[in-house]
Amino acid sequence: MGRSIPLVFVTALATAALAGCGSGDRTVTAPPRAHLALLDAPKHGGEIVVRGESTPGEHGPYALSGRYRVRFEQVAPEDPKLDFTTQTAFVATLRPPAGPGRAIRLFRAAARTGDRTLTIDGRWLLEIEFGDFPYALRLTPA
Repeated sequence: MGRSIPLVFVTALATAALAGCGSGDRTVTAPPRAHLALLDAPKHGGEIVVRGESTPGEHGPYALSGRYRVRFEQVAPEDPKLDFTTQTAFVATLRPPAGPGRAIRLFRAAARTGDRTLTIDGRWLLEIEFGDFPYALRLTPA
């Protein structure tokens, strides 16, 4: 009989833990999905649009020829008003797919968005090296 008392106590404790304490709504909601406004516009001819949930990420290779407007956006779904200037820099680079060669740094910015225009020719891999948030990057012929 000495063993049944602790077993009853353990069973009662486990039942209380599983039932929870107190009252109230314990509904678990999923975190909001990242909305990247840069993805809202339809893709036009010659455009390259990529997205990712985390880094590092590699996209391509892509054949590029001419001037391009390159834009990025990153969002914090759990905190839409996050100040990105206090966060890890978003880093994106174009690299030749065949190994060594001259890389082109597109962005290294602790910011929600970035925008630049440059001339790019050849085949390139798009590497997103750093960033702590879901991102989108869009290359548009200029």
